[in-house]
Amino acid sequence: MKRKIVIATVTAAVLVGGGAATAVAFADDDGGASGSDTARVSVGEAAASALRAVPGTVTEAELDDEEGGLVWELDVYGSDKVWHDVTVDAGSGKVLGKHTSDDNDDRDRHAPRSAPVTLDRAAAAATGASPGTVTSVELEGRSGGAAHWEVDVRGKDGRAHELNVDAQSARVTVDRSDDEHDSDDD
Repeated sequence: MKRKIVIATVTAAVLVGGGAATAVAFADDDGGASGSDTARVSVGEAAASALRAVPGTVTEAELDDEEGGLVWELDVYGSDKVWHDVTVDAGSGKVLGKHTSDDNDDRDRHAPRSAPVTLDRAAAAATGASPGTVTSVELEGRSGGAAHWEVDVRGKDGRAHELNVDAQSARVTVDRSDDEHDSDDD
C-alpha cells in the first residue's frame, strides 16, 4: 500500500512539475528506498536556496530524515568568513533554518572553503558517471593539499555508489576506501 502511495505521489509531482521535478529517493541502510522518503528538490536546487539565504560557498550537502520529513542539510562558508548551517526542505526548496555553526574550530583549521569545481558541477559529474540520485556531497582535503568532492549516489539499480570527483578537473573515480567493508555486506 505504501509503495502505491509513493509511486502515485512521485508521478503526480512529475506531472505537476511538467517533468522538471527531480525525484530523490532516500535509501535505508539495506539499499532500498524507505517508504515515504522522497524529495523533489535536487542537491543543486537546495544549494541555490541556501546561497540565496547565506551568500558564500556550499561545501557539504546531505539528504537527511528529520522529524518525519526529508531535508537537505548544507554547510556554507559564508562571504562573511563564517561557517553557516542551512536546512532546506527537500520537497519545496524553502529554507527552514540557518545559523552560524557551533563546530567552527575544526572546520576553520582543516576544511577546504572553495574549489574550482562547484558542488553542483561535482554532483552532475558523479551522476554522469553513475546514473542515479545524489544523497550526499562533501568537499574534502587530501594530503598534499589537493581537494576532492565525496559524492554518494543512489543508483537507478538501488545500490549505493561512493564516488570521488576531483575538485580541479571534475574527473570521477570510484571511492575504494570502503571496498573491504562493502564486500562484507554482499
